[in-house]
Amino acid sequence: MRTTLYLLRHAATDANLATPPRLQGRKHNPPLARLGVRQAEVTRDLLAVRPIDICYCSPLLRAVQTAAIVCAPHAIAPRPIPALTECDVGRWEGMDWQEVKFFDAEAYRNFMHDPATHGYPGGENFRQVQRRASAAIEEILGEYEGQSVLIVSHHVVNRIYLSDLLGLPLEQARQVSLDNCGISVVTRDGDKTSVSTLNAAFHLQGVAA
Repeated sequence: MRTTLYLLRHAATDANLATPPRLQGRKHNPPLARLGVRQAEVTRDLLAVRPIDICYCSPLLRAVQTAAIVCAPHAIAPRPIPALTECDVGRWEGMDWQEVKFFDAEAYRNFMHDPATHGYPGGENFRQVQRRASAAIEEILGEYEGQSVLIVSHHVVNRIYLSDLLGLPLEQARQVSLDNCGISVVTRDGDKTSVSTLNAAFHLQGVAA
């Protein structure tokens, strides 16, 4: 009995669209940017012909808004759960990576070497995120065996879950890069779980606010 998971990173906020992008965790809770709304709408149109039985999402506004837009054709309401919320990025919230590297050089080096152990100062590391978020995703897939599930979450949450399925060590999870509204498809058939699509983003080409 095949279970299908559509794993979606939320659409873009102003922080995602900034040049360079700014880190956003959970302390600030911005809405989608106008371009982000359009990203969610074209994703909705792409997935409208796919069967989706249930939707879970992070409780942060950017994920809830994305999920509500994408779910509309399926007449289902997203179910926010705290375990899917974005990683707590601690004192780096609102900074870009160049600022982090300049103002917090040692913590930056440690994080880049092994984010599974050395996390965001004052926040979480990748292992802590894996324990709560990946466990929640597994529980959802078990509960809805044989159905199609949509989960809308965040970059760190999604890349950690996918990197494990791809056979990457947790400290290398940053190698998995996901676009806003990039769609990854995970299939489970019996005891075999695999990533059949990673970060499909062709539907976002040419999207304007």
